[in-house]
Amino acid sequence: MSTFPENFLWGAATAPHQVEGGNVGSDMWRSEWAKNSRFAEPSGDACDHYHRYPEDIATLAGLGLNAYRFGVEWARIEPEEGYFSRAALDHYRRMVGTCLEHGVTPVVTYNHFSTPWWFAEAGGWTNPTAADRFARYAGRVTEHIGDLVPWVCTFNEPNVISLMVHLGIIPAASREDALGLAASRQPEDTGTAGAGAAWAAPAVEVMANAHRKAVEAIKSGPGNPAVGWTLALIDLQPADGGEQRWQAVRQAALLDWLHVSRDDDFIGVQTYTRERIGPDGVLPVPGGAPTTQTGWEVYPEALGHTVRLAAQHTGVPVLVTENGMATDDDDARITYTTAALEGLAGAIADGVDVRGYLHWTLLDNFEWTSGYQMTFGLVAVDRTTFARTVKPSARWLGKIARAGGPA
Repeated sequence: MSTFPENFLWGAATAPHQVEGGNVGSDMWRSEWAKNSRFAEPSGDACDHYHRYPEDIATLAGLGLNAYRFGVEWARIEPEEGYFSRAALDHYRRMVGTCLEHGVTPVVTYNHFSTPWWFAEAGGWTNPTAADRFARYAGRVTEHIGDLVPWVCTFNEPNVISLMVHLGIIPAASREDALGLAASRQPEDTGTAGAGAAWAAPAVEVMANAHRKAVEAIKSGPGNPAVGWTLALIDLQPADGGEQRWQAVRQAALLDWLHVSRDDDFIGVQTYTRERIGPDGVLPVPGGAPTTQTGWEVYPEALGHTVRLAAQHTGVPVLVTENGMATDDDDARITYTTAALEGLAGAIADGVDVRGYLHWTLLDNFEWTSGYQMTFGLVAVDRTTFARTVKPSARWLGKIARAGGPA
């Protein structure tokens, strides 16, 4: 399909805590092992991607995909405040180099929810020094890898708590069914469920300040990467009588955050489904509608809608940094993604500047409080041996990437 630009990024995404394993210095690790933890199971060794990334990147490239979004883990890089691990920084530089060796464009996320335990213990994003701490970290990472990285995402979905607060539900795009519980705990509540996790602040001003300071640090170089952040963009739709409530939620949980990106190089769009808003709040999934393992409505049309919304309200290029579905039916994954790409192609045909599509996720991984029950991956991972099995959906997406779009 000639709709997709010649240099379009076709790839997959992961998050460090969800795939690397052994992230013992992070707030998430502490929450997973806390008394009465809401996590179904601890992350443990995850997919051992920290050691097996050469195999995984080679697999991605061999499929025909040309981009890989992954995160660097703050808790590994700065395990104690002010101490930066050269070994950890070198590790991530090797990851970037491995991508480049395989002709894969690295898209690097600096913070994908998890933070160092010392940061969470100090109050996380509510601490007045949080933005400066994050900017210092972002600058140090950029000093080490910035010359090789063309795309940087400062934050992953900093608006998820805002979505929860304003919708009154756990946002679908966050894939985190106890996010609010974790966010509501104070750092000192170490004996309670979900304690200690420094989830993003619900106030857009707090996260926007940290984002802008990090952007300034990243832009100091070396290199000149395109910098933005990614947002959880649920396709919010008004039902009869719900227009006023829909407008208010949409403004606070989506548009206010999108406006921050007007000064960025791109906006990362992360979309999975829709939510319909009635006069009393979010409505249940329509009767008879298919749902995913997470209980969300199968609604691939959402992506085309949110990409248009993001472009309209930011005026900057769009990069789809996550889209996919949790299912053990790989044919259903292909059907969903086909429809999502049709919506994306329609947006591009109408003039929206979309630079890439990065599927969530490369590997069946640790899906936060759900543990390993939810399978979003293009590649299955044996929980005992870590053996990888490429799914038909991965080969299908690789074929599309090689062809430059759906036939």
